[in-house]
Amino acid sequence: MLSQTPWLLIPVENQVRELDPKLLLACVAAERGFTAVIGSRREMEFNIDAFPRSIYLSKSMTIRSRLFFQVAQHFEIAIVTWDEEALVHLPPETYFSRRLDPSAIKYVSHLFAWGEDNARLWRQYPHLPDGIPIHVTGNPRSDMLRPELRLFYQKEVEEFQARYGDFILINTNFNHINAFGPDMNLFKPTKSSGQKAKYGRAARGMSREYAEGLRDHKQAVFKDFQHFIPRLEEAFPDNAVVVRPHPTENHEVYRKIADRCERVYVTNEGNVVPWLMATKALIHNGCTTGVEAYVTGTPAISYRASINETYDNGFYRLPNLMSYQCFAFEELRDMLQKILKGELGAADGDERQRLIDHHLAGKTGPLACERMVDVLDKIGANMPCERSISKRTQRWLVTRGLHLAKHIKSKLPGSHNRPEFQRHRYPGISHEELHTKLSQFQHLLGNNRELKIEQLSSVMFKISG
Repeated sequence: MLSQTPWLLIPVENQVRELDPKLLLACVAAERGFTAVIGSRREMEFNIDAFPRSIYLSKSMTIRSRLFFQVAQHFEIAIVTWDEEALVHLPPETYFSRRLDPSAIKYVSHLFAWGEDNARLWRQYPHLPDGIPIHVTGNPRSDMLRPELRLFYQKEVEEFQARYGDFILINTNFNHINAFGPDMNLFKPTKSSGQKAKYGRAARGMSREYAEGLRDHKQAVFKDFQHFIPRLEEAFPDNAVVVRPHPTENHEVYRKIADRCERVYVTNEGNVVPWLMATKALIHNGCTTGVEAYVTGTPAISYRASINETYDNGFYRLPNLMSYQCFAFEELRDMLQKILKGELGAADGDERQRLIDHHLAGKTGPLACERMVDVLDKIGANMPCERSISKRTQRWLVTRGLHLAKHIKSKLPGSHNRPEFQRHRYPGISHEELHTKLSQFQHLLGNNRELKIEQLSSVMFKISG
């Protein structure tokens, strides 16, 4: 017989964005009797054969997830999922072809939605399995925006303010055209002029027309941002300008701008929440941080010097509407002056409140993490506990095939499994630092139960009561 309570496997792909909220989930789950494993998604999937009967919390249901889901069924792993990209999402048809794969979603037993908008989107999916439960819980990332948990970042807020003084934060999201590797963009570089560009990884699931339009729009906005960053420094001599690129962006273009300036800094350090708490104002264009800024009460401006209504009111509608909008540098400068003088606060209004309520659940009452663990408890109680000899044989055979496939894939050009990209996305964390973070969560939640942390590898930890 196996342990009655299954383990909870919590993979992390982009460390700066995901680790803290997922550690909060691990803390809540461990307090409730789960053994939680948190760490690098690649490492966890690579070693899935090492875990007992478990629940695996996936962050996507794409075609890339299908192979792992198929393998996981041989290891008594239940798959539950949220979609990391479903808060600010593409139009339904493009979202479905890009983010949902019929052969992957059939392995999923439960879905966790950010809010009612996310749940409604999934209900429209023509290949949604009959009877699959959709739980509108909110997300651990939104838990970190709640006032009672923002104190988790107070030390970092003070450090940022001491380091930069009064600063303006620019969050970028040009990973579709300025990715860590050029093969990860919407289109791969061409070898000669006039040659038709081939799809890159970011265009997966998009029609060529949609992808080309998105590329052209993002390139125009990217140029706008490169142009206004030095002008912003010049216009506000008493403020630093901090540029925070998307987790999978190439930083080089921003570093070159910073080299020509005195008070422009480029960093991808830590989670975005303490940056929002520390800054005087946020500037973005269609970035999820525009939504997060609204929840934290941070003045946010969507800078829309280049406009394409197809994408601005489709893909990027939510963060644009949750922020002030400026369409020229002079307008941006004047609005920032009012914000910095204290004459203008964060964007608000009844319409924005109705919009955020529709998109984001769990802002009050039980945490999204607590709502999720309620569901996970029920899933665990209904999981079978027996493992037959034939199942053990299948595990051995599948393990050999999985390790071979992962090894081959890591050598392919453009693979997300390339070691250098994995280090960029998941640089790792020490046992001591993880322990400190976990203790902070327990203190904020008022939990006194002693939790144990065991380091399973350089990028993976087990947390239990």
